[in-house]
Amino acid sequence: MAVRKLKPTTPGQRHKIIGTFEEITASVPEKSLVVGKKASGGRNNTGKMTMRYLGGGHKRKYRLIDFKRTKDGVPASVKSIEYDPNRSARIALLYYADGAKTYIIAPEGLVVGQTVISGADAAPEVGNAMPLANIPIGTVIHNIELRPGQGAKMVRSAGGFAQLTSREGGYAIIRMPSGETRKILLTCKATIGSVGNSDHGLEKSGKAGRSRWLGRRPRNRGVVMNPVDHPMGGGEGRASGGHPRSRKGLYAKGLKTRAPKKHSSKYIIERRKK
Repeated sequence: MAVRKLKPTTPGQRHKIIGTFEEITASVPEKSLVVGKKASGGRNNTGKMTMRYLGGGHKRKYRLIDFKRTKDGVPASVKSIEYDPNRSARIALLYYADGAKTYIIAPEGLVVGQTVISGADAAPEVGNAMPLANIPIGTVIHNIELRPGQGAKMVRSAGGFAQLTSREGGYAIIRMPSGETRKILLTCKATIGSVGNSDHGLEKSGKAGRSRWLGRRPRNRGVVMNPVDHPMGGGEGRASGGHPRSRKGLYAKGLKTRAPKKHSSKYIIERRKK
């Protein structure tokens, strides 16, 4: 995966940096794994806008991703690597030996024609899914379950990876992409390797229109509003607006928002780096 910078032939092209899409091998998704996706435009069931700055954007179809990898012991070949408009990572279409077809998040290094497999007896190779109890210490992993059989919940975005650092009792000690170190049950599954499309973070839209294509409307800052509209509004000239806070008056920076008695706190060994 690489990025390309365009020549400044127009103002929108001047700062635009986009992916090359060189790893994508199919342009049409598998029809049986696609469902319609409805956009709300930020409105609730009565039509009232409850989320601002949403709306418009290109129509999308949702690709059904297999986050559980329950077909243990059945080998699958990678048919294609595809673009998914609903996530930053690429997806891979798998054809199983028993005729089933599924999408998975494509890890770095996965190529068309490669064979992947899931289960406790699988080899710790890129794209294989297996319980944390069977993964060698120090392995880079992604698509990690929080509860056995729940399906992958963590480390799913482009370029993300965690590392299995050790085991302790019935738990694996995982270092997350945020820098947090936490315990996860050894019976939970994870996929070997890091998520592909790692250059996604280097991309720049170059113009406001690309945000509109993604369904993001213009967002105005609180400091430019009037005092009746926002706690940071008002003042003569360009007033900075005091302590950063939300429209409802909650502090936006520096205030701890994690619930003090959250049940998962006992599994966190070291909090993420600030």
